[in-house]
Amino acid sequence: MAFWEIPQRNTRTFLYSNADFFDLRAGSGAIFEDIGGVASFRAFVPTEDGGTEQIGKALVTTNFFRLMGAKIAMGRDFTEADALPQPSQPDVLIPPGSAAILSYEYWQRRYGGSAAVLGHEMAGAGQRPRIVGVLAPGFKLYFPPAARTDAAPDFWVANNIGYDVAHRNLLTVGAIGRLKSGLTLKQAQERLDALAPELRKNSFDPAASLRLQPMRQYLVEGVRPAVLSLMGAVMFLLLIACANIANLLLVRASLRERELAVRAALGGSVWRLVSQMLAEAALLAGLGTLLGVLFAWAAIHLLVGIAPSSLPRIESTAIDWRVLAFAAGAGLAAAAVFGVMPAIRAARPDVHRLLRGVAAAGLRPGHLLRDAVVVAEVALSFVLLTGSGLMLRSFLELRRVDPGYRPDGLLTFFVTRDWELSRQQGRIELLRELQRRLSALPGVKSATAALVLPLGGGALPKNAAPARPRPAEASAEGADMQQVMPGYFETLGTPLLAGRTFTERDNAPGRNVVVVDQLFAEKAFPHESVVGKRILLPDPATPWAEVIGVVAHQRLFSLGDPGRETVYFSDGFWGIGVSRYWMLRTAGDPAKYAAAVRAEVAKVDRAMVISKMQPMQALVDRDQAGTRFSLLLIGMFAVIAVILSAVGLYGVLATAVRQRTPEIGVRMALGAAPAGIFKLVVGHGLRLTAAGLAMGVLAALGLTRMMTAMLVGVKPADPSTFAATALLFFLIAAVATWAPAARAASLDPNAALREE
Repeated sequence: MAFWEIPQRNTRTFLYSNADFFDLRAGSGAIFEDIGGVASFRAFVPTEDGGTEQIGKALVTTNFFRLMGAKIAMGRDFTEADALPQPSQPDVLIPPGSAAILSYEYWQRRYGGSAAVLGHEMAGAGQRPRIVGVLAPGFKLYFPPAARTDAAPDFWVANNIGYDVAHRNLLTVGAIGRLKSGLTLKQAQERLDALAPELRKNSFDPAASLRLQPMRQYLVEGVRPAVLSLMGAVMFLLLIACANIANLLLVRASLRERELAVRAALGGSVWRLVSQMLAEAALLAGLGTLLGVLFAWAAIHLLVGIAPSSLPRIESTAIDWRVLAFAAGAGLAAAAVFGVMPAIRAARPDVHRLLRGVAAAGLRPGHLLRDAVVVAEVALSFVLLTGSGLMLRSFLELRRVDPGYRPDGLLTFFVTRDWELSRQQGRIELLRELQRRLSALPGVKSATAALVLPLGGGALPKNAAPARPRPAEASAEGADMQQVMPGYFETLGTPLLAGRTFTERDNAPGRNVVVVDQLFAEKAFPHESVVGKRILLPDPATPWAEVIGVVAHQRLFSLGDPGRETVYFSDGFWGIGVSRYWMLRTAGDPAKYAAAVRAEVAKVDRAMVISKMQPMQALVDRDQAGTRFSLLLIGMFAVIAVILSAVGLYGVLATAVRQRTPEIGVRMALGAAPAGIFKLVVGHGLRLTAAGLAMGVLAALGLTRMMTAMLVGVKPADPSTFAATALLFFLIAAVATWAPAARAASLDPNAALREE
């Protein structure tokens, strides 16, 4: 993808005008094998009940789907003959007679998957384009959110996106190109930089430059930290499980020492003995892999069901041949890596010692290796448990965040209409009438609307230069600019800190008054009152405005990100009603008011379309879903890892007690008390745990930094989390060592001395 950017203003994601796109395509032959353009808009089509439905449409160059490698499920792709010239009117976006391709999902939803739609016109979609094909399911675009490009339009129209010099500032076209074979991104950017001076001569801003960005980045950008952390957790869990198996194989080999010594004495070669042990390890790995695949197949639907919608392509998650091949490869690798050490050790027994029946002093050979494996298990488990603790702290902090509004009792929805350019005054009156009607509904305390809904997605106008303190006035540059209707702060429950909020008198052009949030007030006018001060606006037609009030800061885009300072304008500040997201403060369950709201909107104007209706609490839950999902998975992995480590520690100590039974008998015969024997075994286990924790702390200090983007209100090296995790692990280790220690302390010295 290629974008305009203005580094001086830290603004990086401008699309192209029609003319800019053609200039780019004409001059970039040395960069791209092919380049296509897409511009997305909204369309309004009639429904069977006489209402209106809003759907997504996109205008694309005729090469677009071939460039993207998209498949056509039915019908045909666009051809050059479908590229009709764009009309001269800027508000007519679909020329008469245009060809359209439907998305698979819209074809199923609107036409029931009927093949008879081919060749027919789309009812009500502007100039009624003719349907020529249907896309294969699952096709999506992955532009950055700031580009405001629909990821999955309902239908696509072939258009040459005509060379429109008169509208250079209408930036609607996204450019997607496929780099020439053998050309790296860096080399392509260098060639594009050389082309940029010529292109920006006629661009919307002489300071603009061009930037290439791989589309793959936006596929996983928002979830990369979580995905990498979860992959790390999976690998750690696999290593811990394999370490446990290796320990079990070492124990099994120690129990079979005599058998293996006999085989070696009878001429068995080292390779034959190693092959036998590796075959047993491979059998265990194979059975474990098969069982794991069965568990994964059973749990995959549950995973998809609880996963947040922000995870890209989560709906396509399935077990296919690639997953099976990876599982088989992981199983074989585990058998080879973790089975080889026990196999080599078992294949080289001390034949003379074992056949004479002489036991080694203290622990038998191999105990150091088993101890080292346990230490590694504890270290890996500590990293997982620490990550889980950090996610838990983040989730708790996220639930304690004050967003600057009260989500309980709020019903939210999006209202739009196919507005004509000549009806802006009628638009303002319709919005006011709708506010009056909704406010009058029984059980509705108040109703308001805004340009952007908190946590509802979307973007606000902004300039990225920082707000600059000045003696008598400050600049609104660098602040988000939100437009709201009167009653917005009261409906959302946002505290008023100073001055007043908007009234109906303020909701008109010429009333140069604004409300600012606490962040803006503290940054622009530190240690003094901002009410009554004037601020500069980035608008030549309206260069300044007076601050009439200060409100608490709202977290508009994410609970985990405080965001930027915000300047609030009235809905009618520029003479154009722009509010589209509505919020109702209700007396009871907000969901119960949905039918009444739809009825009132239909009374005001049946052409208005309602979508995204949901309680505000649902948006809060959705914002927390990513943290909750990561906490659930990492926590689950951590619990399993701790259990495996405890089992491994128990197994090593139990084996040690069994092998040291004669030694323990001698100690007890010489006067050692049971309590001393108990402490001996517990001390051994706690020393192993302490060594593992020391290694785990060092590893966690480095690895938890990968989770920084996932954490809220807590640092990766949080001391309290590390301390609590270490204490918890010591308690678990104490429990794991209790049973072997108790068994050792209860041994009968006479019986112990009779054992080999």
